[in-house]
Amino acid sequence: MVDKASIELVQVTWAQALHKAPNAGRVFYDQLFAADPTLRQLFRGSIEDQSRKLIGMLSMAIGKLDDIDALRPVLSELGRRHGGYGVTQPHYATVGAALVGTLGIALGDTFTAEVKTAWLNVYHALSETMIAGAAAGVD
Repeated sequence: MVDKASIELVQVTWAQALHKAPNAGRVFYDQLFAADPTLRQLFRGSIEDQSRKLIGMLSMAIGKLDDIDALRPVLSELGRRHGGYGVTQPHYATVGAALVGTLGIALGDTFTAEVKTAWLNVYHALSETMIAGAAAGVD
């Protein structure tokens, strides 16, 4: 999956990002919809509620990176559900870019190339599990 150093770096910088940018969820959705305005139609509830769900899910996943066996089925199910909402494989790249952009804003100068690489590696691993879950959930 992902090396231990990357996991630790992601866990530390996630905590920093949330501390520095308590509105990180809102920033993420601003980044996402700026990149692809058509994605807005996939969301039914308020962006504030969705932001809270996003931060909660990311916090849970990042907290469980050390126990990938426990995380894998959760991510697979999440991918399956997202597929049902209309999320397609290309959307994952847009989401990843919005996440990296959000982290860059939240972390400022501490968002180094090393931090970015760690986040990209972790996001890739997590999103691949979700994509596989979505593919397996298709009837």
